Amino acid sequence: MGSAVITARAAATFDPVGRSVATARAFVRDTLQGWGYTDVVDDAVVLTSELVTNAVVHAGTAADVLCLRTEDGVRVEVSDHYPEREIPLQSSGLDFGSPDREGGRGLLLCAALASRWGVEYTPEHKHVWFQLDLPERPVGIRSAGPVLPTALLPVADERVRVAVVQIDGSGAIASWNDDAAFLFGYAADQVAGKQLTDFAAWPHTPGTSTGIADALRLSRWEGSYGIRGADGRVIPVYASHLRVRDTQGEPSTVCLLVRDHERAVLQTPVRAPVDSANDSRTADPFEVFIGSPAPDDLDGLLQRTVERARDMLDADAAFLLLATDDETELEVRATTGLPSARQRFARVPVEAGTNRYSSARMPAVHEDLTAVPGAVPLLTDTGMRSVVTVPLKVEGRLTGSLGVAAEAAGRYSNEEALRLQFAADRIALAVESARLGELERLRRGSLSFLVEASDLLAGTLDRDQTLALMAQMTVPTLATWCAVYTIADQLAEPYLSYVLHEDEERIDGLKELLASIAPPDPVPTPGARIWPAPAQAGHEAALRVSTRTLGRDAPLSMGAAARTTLETASAVGGETVVLPLVARNRVIGMLTLGKPSDEHFRQEILELAEDLSRRAALALDNARLYSERVAISQSLQRSLLPPGLPDVPNVEIEVIYRAAGEGNEVGGDFYDVFPIRDGAYGFAIGDVCGTGPEAAAVTGLARHALRLLAREGFGGPAVLERLNAAIMDEGERSRFLTLLYGELWPQEDGSALLKVVCAGHPLPLRLRQDGSVEAAADPQPLLGVMDDLELYEQEVTLEPGDVLLCVTDGVTERREGTRMLGDDGLAEVLSVCTGLTAGAVAGRILRAVERFAAEPASDDMAILAMRVPEPDNF
Repeated sequence: MGSAVITARAAATFDPVGRSVATARAFVRDTLQGWGYTDVVDDAVVLTSELVTNAVVHAGTAADVLCLRTEDGVRVEVSDHYPEREIPLQSSGLDFGSPDREGGRGLLLCAALASRWGVEYTPEHKHVWFQLDLPERPVGIRSAGPVLPTALLPVADERVRVAVVQIDGSGAIASWNDDAAFLFGYAADQVAGKQLTDFAAWPHTPGTSTGIADALRLSRWEGSYGIRGADGRVIPVYASHLRVRDTQGEPSTVCLLVRDHERAVLQTPVRAPVDSANDSRTADPFEVFIGSPAPDDLDGLLQRTVERARDMLDADAAFLLLATDDETELEVRATTGLPSARQRFARVPVEAGTNRYSSARMPAVHEDLTAVPGAVPLLTDTGMRSVVTVPLKVEGRLTGSLGVAAEAAGRYSNEEALRLQFAADRIALAVESARLGELERLRRGSLSFLVEASDLLAGTLDRDQTLALMAQMTVPTLATWCAVYTIADQLAEPYLSYVLHEDEERIDGLKELLASIAPPDPVPTPGARIWPAPAQAGHEAALRVSTRTLGRDAPLSMGAAARTTLETASAVGGETVVLPLVARNRVIGMLTLGKPSDEHFRQEILELAEDLSRRAALALDNARLYSERVAISQSLQRSLLPPGLPDVPNVEIEVIYRAAGEGNEVGGDFYDVFPIRDGAYGFAIGDVCGTGPEAAAVTGLARHALRLLAREGFGGPAVLERLNAAIMDEGERSRFLTLLYGELWPQEDGSALLKVVCAGHPLPLRLRQDGSVEAAADPQPLLGVMDDLELYEQEVTLEPGDVLLCVTDGVTERREGTRMLGDDGLAEVLSVCTGLTAGAVAGRILRAVERFAAEPASDDMAILAMRVPEPDNF
């Protein structure tokens, strides 16, 4: 950190688990945004993500993250507890390896993005740090004028009054200070909530220049207009507008107004030309054209450029387009005197039209556009007739096009084209430098966006949640609205699965509109393609509504349905693109992104959306595969359990079965109760080693073999010995099995006779009416291990009020740290169940097991309770 003074610090430690990477990113983002260092947030998040991943995933240790703030930047240190032996030096030509491999990208990114970085080692830790410097910002006096005699100073009233008016995002007046009330005669409560256009007398000719609504949307605007006072007179004012946003991100415009003759108070000083006779310094041609200070952002620079070009040639409109990387298209980035909201980010081909003026690579003069329709696509239906366009070139490469236009024909000649070309040459390098800076910021922001998007998509295997995440990540970051279509199989039609709009009230109308039109074709070709159907359908629906309301006072008589139709048409009236969702060489759906009326997508946004669509497609297909696997496993699990329990005379039987995990594996526990013959019933509860298909095969074999052999008249030992032989015949696929099998005979005296065989299974427990608990069988060898078994059965008589409890080892082996419930713990719980029904006994056992530990159960559980009721309860 050198001698820089540390003004703030923040530290956190993250456990060695995968979710810590996302938590660390959020920590760094929140910290830097809280410090006001938004310029370097995206780079810091990307670098932190890579370094913490190296610590918690690859090194497998906890990660310590420390953020240090200075006046000119921020330093972030990431430490792990797995130091290397060899210390790499920055100047040693260290080979970082391929950036496409799974690990090792952290240092490569540090070298690419950080101002400075390094690696430090101690016997216990490894520290990787990086420094991000804040971009330089102009400070101090931006412009100054010479010392003037008092007689030459501008004239102003004794007290200069500056009206401060704040306009909200809808154009309505939100605040109105005392000076505004004095100048124009309206109290604040008289104008609050009203549109500024109700009071402004704007010097505006239809079809030309900038309207007040456009001026209020610009980042900065300065000029003269009038305000109609309370007495009806128009008061000339000079205004300076500044577009701002509050802490919640809501935009508004602050307007400073003074009397027009006092404009010197607000007017930006005009830079006087340098007198070369008195000053040896040469004037900067760029500053001469743009003015000083020059805007420090690309949009501001482009807007200033078109305004100066318009004024230089006394034009009615001006426009500036920037070339795409392959120079095949031009993208509208700034206009004045044209409907900017409609044209912004629209794309036109570089080569257009049919005559010599059609190329954007050379200066061109059009004396009358009506003679060459379509020569300048941007000016179609704008009322402009004459136009001059010149290229912006850097080192011979086309980087953009600058044009000015007039409503009158024949306004421009080659002389004006040369003047405009001279100005374009002066600003081309500055524009290209600002454009590349913007692209770099977008690239870094996109990288941060994709890192977080990938993390979110990888964090769920639920199909519906994946669809929702896809839409929520695109709206409003990439688009105004989004629709996701899914395709179940190759023969199925695309299905509209999810719709989202940034305005929730428009979602239903948008969903209804999209459902009424044919879905886009599932073309696997990568990249975004234009889909005009929503805009056309919205336009036709709006036209029908307008026709029905023709001749009426539409805003008052129009119903809610008609208003929804018009709002939906506006929502889909802009550009709509479709990106295929391709996973494992199959189109599984389409991601549709849309803009509102006459808006267009930037090429960089479409490229980012394409990257997102590839990640989203794989996440969606993984969710589908997981859902199918869960459905198959659950179906198989149900097939391995009996469909129901038989009614046994004078015996209550209750079974509770709980499968552990997320349902994607077939459990090994099973139970069965079934009639053998008149007056005799078989019951079993068992546990196959392991889970999955192999365990399921043994489970199915055991349950069906028990029923078949018991109904053939074999006794308990014979049934289990033959089942053991069948399991051993499975060879390598066999699994050992613990099994409690018994036969039940209800007796006429109200008791029940049981014959049980306990083959390696937790022993059944018998609860007597006096609360005593005892094992009801002896342990014998489990099945599936030895070929020759000699098993025997034991008789148990359940008197009225007695309970027989049979469980699998998921109950007795329930753990909390080093504690285990065990046989003794189960017996203790059972001892307080006297007088309860079989269902109540099973329920109490389950609650005791669940409460024994805070963590969810990691093993399947089966509980079988049988109770002989007392005579009064028959």
